[in-house]
Amino acid sequence: MSRNYLPEALRQRVIETARHFCGYCLTAEDISGAQMQIEHIIPLAQGGTSDEENLWLACAWCNSHKGAQTRGIDPDTGTEVNLFNPRAQIWAEHFRWSDTETEIIGRTPCGRATVATLRLNNEYIVPARRNWIRAGWHPPQSNR
Repeated sequence: MSRNYLPEALRQRVIETARHFCGYCLTAEDISGAQMQIEHIIPLAQGGTSDEENLWLACAWCNSHKGAQTRGIDPDTGTEVNLFNPRAQIWAEHFRWSDTETEIIGRTPCGRATVATLRLNNEYIVPARRNWIRAGWHPPQSNR
């Protein structure tokens, strides 16, 4: 058994707790076009565990940009800070939607660093959000 193996019951608990939304960009699994991934908030490479408290749901975009990172640079201050922890922190305290509801704006150093590090407003997701708005699928009506 590989160290990345997660029992199906654990995977399902994480998915249900996250309500099928990416913990970072809030994209819903049913509109993302790809299966969400279980991500380690503190990566295994940095000593994190596969305990439920260290796992959350992330879309492929966010998870690929996060990689093994736990810290990022706040572009406003140049300070290195912890990235957003979707299991322990409340999204709306660290982020908000832009007036067009297509971009995520960081409210705090943690939020700004997470937006920059995970590229939450990348050149592919912003146009997709515009289409999701036209379809009535975005922005998410509820989040953590």
